[in-house]
Amino acid sequence: MDYLHLAEVYEEIVKTPKRLEKTRIIAELFRNASKEELPLIIPLLQGSVFPPSEKEMHIGISSKTAVKIIASCSGNSPAQVEVLLNREGDLGLVAEKLLSKKRQSTLFSRKLTVKKVVENIRKLPDVSGAGTVEKKSGLVAELLNMASPLEAKYVVKTVLENLRSGVGDSIVRDAIIWAFLPRVAGVNITDEESKGMKILKAEKPEDIKDTENYGAIAAPSDENAREIYNYLVETVQSAYDLSNDLARLAEILKEKGLIGLREVGIEAGNPLKVMLYVKAKDFADAFEIVGKPAIAERKFDGFRMQIHGLRNGDVRLYTRRLDDVTKQFPDVVKLVKDNVRAKNFIIDSEVVGIDPKTGRFRPFQEISQRIKRKYEIEKLAKGLPIIIEIFDAMELNNRSLLGMPFGERRKLLSASVHEVKGKIALVEQKIVKSEEELKKFYEKVLGEGVEGVMLKNMTGVYRPGVRVGFGVKIKPTMETLDLVITAAEWGEGKRATWLSSFTLACAGEDGELLEIGKVGTGIKEKSEAGVSFEQLTEELKPLIYGERKGKEVRVKPKVVVELAYQEIQKSPSYSSGYALRFPRVVRLRDEKGVADINTIKDVERLYYQQDARKKKQ
Repeated sequence: MDYLHLAEVYEEIVKTPKRLEKTRIIAELFRNASKEELPLIIPLLQGSVFPPSEKEMHIGISSKTAVKIIASCSGNSPAQVEVLLNREGDLGLVAEKLLSKKRQSTLFSRKLTVKKVVENIRKLPDVSGAGTVEKKSGLVAELLNMASPLEAKYVVKTVLENLRSGVGDSIVRDAIIWAFLPRVAGVNITDEESKGMKILKAEKPEDIKDTENYGAIAAPSDENAREIYNYLVETVQSAYDLSNDLARLAEILKEKGLIGLREVGIEAGNPLKVMLYVKAKDFADAFEIVGKPAIAERKFDGFRMQIHGLRNGDVRLYTRRLDDVTKQFPDVVKLVKDNVRAKNFIIDSEVVGIDPKTGRFRPFQEISQRIKRKYEIEKLAKGLPIIIEIFDAMELNNRSLLGMPFGERRKLLSASVHEVKGKIALVEQKIVKSEEELKKFYEKVLGEGVEGVMLKNMTGVYRPGVRVGFGVKIKPTMETLDLVITAAEWGEGKRATWLSSFTLACAGEDGELLEIGKVGTGIKEKSEAGVSFEQLTEELKPLIYGERKGKEVRVKPKVVVELAYQEIQKSPSYSSGYALRFPRVVRLRDEKGVADINTIKDVERLYYQQDARKKKQ
C-alpha cells in the first residue's frame, strides 16, 4: 500500500469529529488492505509502528533532531525551521509546508510505501554506538526525501510519537467489524443493496453460526438488528481482551469470518487484560452489586501483577498495562518457581512491599520504583522485601479457568500454591452474609494496614478487561481518579528549573483525551517525601513537543497520576465539561498507561453521586 493513501486517510479522520464517519473511513481502508498490510496500518493509525508486544519501544527522535532533519531535507536552515515552528506549533505541518516548496521544483522518483515507513522507523530504537544521531537521522531523512509533502507531515508526526488522530481501540474494533463482518440491519435492507449479496436471516444472535459467506444479516426488526450487532461487538471485544492484538483479529476475520475467532484463547506467555472492579459506595451497595453470600478479601495498596508460568519452566511477569517487568522482580520469579505447583499457569496477584523493620505493609509508590529500574534491582529488593498475595487464576495446567465460578478457581489455586509465611500467600478470605459481618472484617483488615476490602460474587466468572458485577472494592477514602498529564508549566523562583503545574485529562468515549483541570499540590520538593517536582520534571522532559507558549509546554500523554480532590464541578473551561476542586497528586501510576485512565463516564458517575449525597444532607 502506498503511504500516500494512508496519509490521505489520516487527513479525512482528523477533519471529522464524528465517530461513525471515522469508523466508516477506517473500515474502507481495512477492507482494501491485504492481510499482510493489516498488522502495519492498524498500529500506524494509532501513531505507532510497533505491535502490542513491543508497545513500550521508544523511537528516540527529539524535536531538536527532527528540526535538523527537516532543514536538511527541505534546503532550509534549522533557524528557518524554528521560525516556522513557532508560527505553526507542529513540526508535521512545518515539514509539509517546507517540502511543498521544494517539491515544486523537484520530482521524487520512488513511491513511499507503508512497509518502507514501518521498516525504517522500527530500526530507530535499536541504533546505538558511535554516530547514533547521524544514523537515526539518516533513516528518517530517507523517508522524507521519498515523501510527498502530505506524507512528510505524517512521517514526522509518527516519528515524534505525536500523531493524535483520535482513533482509539474501540473505533478500530468497530471498523474491523464493519470491514470484515456482514452488515446487520432490520427489515430495511433494500433489494438494491442486496443485489449479489447472500443474506443471512436471523432473529437472535444464536441464529448466527458463521458469517464468512454472507454479505448481510437481516433481522425482523431494527431492535433485533441492534441485538445481533451488539453480539458481534461483544464477541470481537472478548477476543481482543484475550489477545490484546487488534491486527491479529483483523487478519482472522478477513480470512475466516466470525468462526475464526474460536481459535483465539489464552496461553501462558501472552498477557491478557485483567478484570477490573468498581468502587462500591458502602456495604449495602457492595452487596447489591455482588449478591449474598459473598467472599470478602483483603485489598492491598500493592502492585498488581499477572504471573505467567510457561511450559518450559520460565516465569514472566506483567503489569496491569501488560508491560513485561520480569527483570525488575527476580525475587518474585524465584518465589513463584519454588512454590507454584503447576505445569503452566496464569495467576492474578498483588505484590506488596513489606517494611523489613516493622513488618508493616508499605505504600505502592515505594515498590513501583522498580518498574523503570535497570540496575541495582537486588539492592532495592533487599531494602524493600515483598510478599506475593495471590487472589485469582485464569489458567492452570493447560486448562482455561475463565468460565469457572470464582469459588472453584480459588480451590484449584489452593491445591497449586505452597504458601510461605511473609513471602507468598493466597489472599485472606471470609464468606460474609450480612453488612455486619462485612463491616467486622473490613475494620479488622484496615487495622492490619491494608487499603480496604474486595467483595466478590462466589459464582462469578473471570471477564478480562471489563468492570462487571462480579466484584467491588470498598475503601475508606473518596474515590480517586487516574488521569494523564497533557501539558505543564515551568515554575518560578526556586522552582524555575522544575515543571510545577500540570494539566490533566480523562479519556473520552472514542479514546480522545478531554482535559479536566490543573494540579500543583500534593507534589513534594524532596523526593524522599513522595512524588516530587524533580521526579515529574524528569519524567516529562523527554515528552515535551511543539512550541512553548510562555511557560507552558505540551507533553505526550504518557505519565499517569492518581488524583484526590474535594469535589467535581461542571466547567466550560475544559474540554471534558468538568473541573476538579482542590485536586492533589496522590501518587504516580507507573504501572498504568493512557488506556487505563478514568473515562468521562467515570467522571460523570462520580459527579452525580456527589450531587445525590448533597441532596440527602
